Amino acid sequence: MVVKRNTWQREAVREALGESEAFVSAQALHSTLRERGSSIGLATVYRALSDLAGEGEADSLQQEGESLYRACTPGTHHHHLICRNCGLTVEIEADAVEEWARQVAAEHGFTEPNHVVDVFGLCASCSKKA
Repeated sequence: MVVKRNTWQREAVREALGESEAFVSAQALHSTLRERGSSIGLATVYRALSDLAGEGEADSLQQEGESLYRACTPGTHHHHLICRNCGLTVEIEADAVEEWARQVAAEHGFTEPNHVVDVFGLCASCSKKA
């Protein structure tokens, strides 16, 4: 594994990402950083987010063709509940999903199964507003 240098830009992206409870796009994160007076470029934000996701420090998902990112607990396998309206994200444990994934993979002759499970819905606050 290649260890990336911890530059001020990378640290700024990591910090800004950690402040968000929801998944955010690179563009939104870039805007936040620029509003705070940072001179960081959008390409640098994309690169830092990609690196953080690759190293397990950020989760990523695709929504409507766009990559979204969220800081996560490194070294832990988890799943998410994600509000479709406000983007609030909660990390959840799902032992039944783990067993199901292993079983289905084995039934079809697959080994070393990996999976991503994200459950989308409306959070309690958004449900009350609806």
